[in-house]
Amino acid sequence: MAEFVAASVTIAINLNDQQAQALADTARRLEISETELATAAVRDLLAQQSADFVTAAEKVLEKNRELYRRLA
Repeated sequence: MAEFVAASVTIAINLNDQQAQALADTARRLEISETELATAAVRDLLAQQSADFVTAAEKVLEKNRELYRRLA
């Protein structure tokens, strides 16, 4: 049985000057660090992708529910 061990990962990203300024401005406005803002953005993106997958899977299952019932 495989065991998952949670680990912290540090990632470096390259931003152009405009992107870096936008990150700094937004973090300042929200009164959080740039790192906290970037971390929150990545977490939100990953959660949204997961939610999108679940929604798509539910649509496929619903669309094919009768077929699956007949095949069972």
